[in-house]
Amino acid sequence: MAGVKIGIRPTIDGRWGGIREGLEEQTMGMAKAAAKLISENVRCTDGTPVECVIADTTIGGGAEAARCAEKFSHENVCATLTVTPCWCYGTETMDLDPLTIKAVWGFNGTERPGAVYLAAVMAAYAQRGLPAFSIYGHDVQDLGDTEVPADVQEKILRFARCAAAVGQMRNKSYVGFGAVAMGIMGSYCDMDFLQKYMGIRAEWVDMTEILRRIKLEIYDHEEYERAMAWVKENCRPGVNMNAAKQLPEVITKSKAVQEDWPFVVKMAMIIRDVMLGNPKLDEMGWHEEALGRNAVLGGFQGQRMWTDWLPNGDFAEAVLSSTFDWNGKREPRILATENDGLNGLAMLAGKLLTGGASVFADVRTYWSPEAVERVTGRKPTGVAQNGFIHLINSGAAALDGTGAAKDAGGKGCMKPWWELQQQDIDAIMKAVDWPNANFEYFRGGGYSSHYKTQAEMPVTLIRFNLVDGLGPVLQLAEGYTAVLDDDMHRILDQRTDPTWPCTWFAPRLTGKGAFTDVYSVMANWGANHGAFAYGHIGRDLITFASMLRIPVAMHNVEDADIYRPHAWAAFGTNGDTTGADYRACAAYGPLYR
Repeated sequence: MAGVKIGIRPTIDGRWGGIREGLEEQTMGMAKAAAKLISENVRCTDGTPVECVIADTTIGGGAEAARCAEKFSHENVCATLTVTPCWCYGTETMDLDPLTIKAVWGFNGTERPGAVYLAAVMAAYAQRGLPAFSIYGHDVQDLGDTEVPADVQEKILRFARCAAAVGQMRNKSYVGFGAVAMGIMGSYCDMDFLQKYMGIRAEWVDMTEILRRIKLEIYDHEEYERAMAWVKENCRPGVNMNAAKQLPEVITKSKAVQEDWPFVVKMAMIIRDVMLGNPKLDEMGWHEEALGRNAVLGGFQGQRMWTDWLPNGDFAEAVLSSTFDWNGKREPRILATENDGLNGLAMLAGKLLTGGASVFADVRTYWSPEAVERVTGRKPTGVAQNGFIHLINSGAAALDGTGAAKDAGGKGCMKPWWELQQQDIDAIMKAVDWPNANFEYFRGGGYSSHYKTQAEMPVTLIRFNLVDGLGPVLQLAEGYTAVLDDDMHRILDQRTDPTWPCTWFAPRLTGKGAFTDVYSVMANWGANHGAFAYGHIGRDLITFASMLRIPVAMHNVEDADIYRPHAWAAFGTNGDTTGADYRACAAYGPLYR
């Protein structure tokens, strides 16, 4: 996914004869400072720094703007940052490419009117129907000051981080393995939405393709042996819920595969190869299969046509979505449970903005403090004192969700994959066991990834939804994973399915709207699924969504932290930021219309 670049456009007063010449060094200096800031602090999801491309010259008018655009067209530039310390000719110097995400940094200095240009070009962008982000320092700087103020840095980096996320999705694919799982609306792959809003191609692959590749042995045999050895050493067996049950014949006669581990390991490798390709297959003579589907994410239907007779997809979904496997640490490959592509996009957003794993989950149960006390004899305390939501998936979740990795201070966390250490991987695998899949749910067998999140961590719960007559919306809830004492956890967890991965989530409350209390968060959540990523990344998600023209229906981010294109203010202020967001997104329409 590497290769996206941000173009830096140094614009300048076009009047030769003393004015322009005196500004060249300062203007180009701003461009170089911005490029250095971005490349040192923003990464693509493959771990490489986001590259910046600077125009060959400063831009004083339309001719130089055109030459800059021509250069950027060959450099895979997904976003542009225009910088200037002075007045420039707005419509002559602005970026007119409708597909680039745009921002302008106007230097706040009294000697030259960079702020005047910034205001003029923002008005031009609004009138031309091209959303752009405004960047302007809070405090006046001296003319020769080359420092980039902290507030300007924050806006540049948020813009770059979110724009790079948009760029990394463009022209990639969503691979849906199978079709709709059990009537779940998120499984209905909406190709128009993916294309117009995300820039993603929809790809469909029948689940029988996995069986074909297993039967014909279309996978890397050496890697398979390595993966099986890793599984034997690291995947601890869990409880077998089926051992003591008298199961009806309709279940007992349904299981078609008797050795589950070889099957599910091959399945994980094959799903990855279908999504991403594998040059090893080309060496084996499988040229078409080696190409892959250019995927940025995928989803596996599984239930029920597959899982009623074959091992489930839990191992593949858990391991592929994690930050490591038998080959060591690596970029997570998003694979959504039950082919819920909308939740897969939530997982993808978390990965793009953090470089780490995102955890797929059912938004299963709201536990009030009173209900917890009734069932366990005690009320919850700490971050869980106002109640919490049980996040638990039917057998699969990224293993990073254990919280067993440790940050520099020794606290449990989820890391960008490139920061993962071997001791983190070892700790995560020790926190996970693999119970036999419950035959009452999965007649074909398989293994569930079972763990409890064992650290209190800041996380953000994310979900995209499609609403008829409205279009896509984003929901998010910042909060914390809660660590309950062992007895409380055991009693509550046993009421669902103790073989599944479990996280107790306490959203951060604001006392109003959807965040009046925890019950309100649960009541306003738009679907049965959500995905959580590490950190309070709500402010980034809001900026990211505005770039895609997707309104945010629900969030608990402070108004002062919301950063959207400048024209959003024209759609309403005076505290009505949510309404303005909806109106602006409707007026501009999807990014790739």
